[in-house]
Amino acid sequence: MASRMSVSGNYGTHLAPLIRTMSLNKGDVLELGLGVFSTPFLHYQCILSKRNLVSYDNDANWIKWFVDYGYLDKYHDIRYVEDWAQADIERPWDVVLVDHSPSERRIVDIRRLANFAKYIVIHDSNEKHERDYHYSTIYPLFKYQKIWDHDKRHATILSNFVNLNDLW
Repeated sequence: MASRMSVSGNYGTHLAPLIRTMSLNKGDVLELGLGVFSTPFLHYQCILSKRNLVSYDNDANWIKWFVDYGYLDKYHDIRYVEDWAQADIERPWDVVLVDHSPSERRIVDIRRLANFAKYIVIHDSNEKHERDYHYSTIYPLFKYQKIWDHDKRHATILSNFVNLNDLW
């Protein structure tokens, strides 16, 4: 079954910090918002390292697409959530990717995860996107921040547990 979709390189500018943070630990991973770049990478990385990945999305068709292509397996739990407040995310995670919609929901869930996740990777964190995501309101919740600015769309890593000075 072939599918067509429009894909932009802008969708994958969080991959470098995601790859880096995944290499620094062995624990559970949370993905908020499935994506054509992050989901395959996290899926295969978790299989290879025998670690658990939980992916949430609020788009049932998107969930179906990933399930139909075989991404649901022993190490990868894919969950549909109609209301993000009902997502069972408040527990320890080694890596979290925050890249879900609606945009205003990102800071709410980052607040929920601030004292649970070693590394939180947030996508689209440059000033241009502040009006959409309001990330500046959650930055004070974190001891450590590191910006990936090697791409047009920045990503930021946040942590209250790990000093990020030597991340790259």
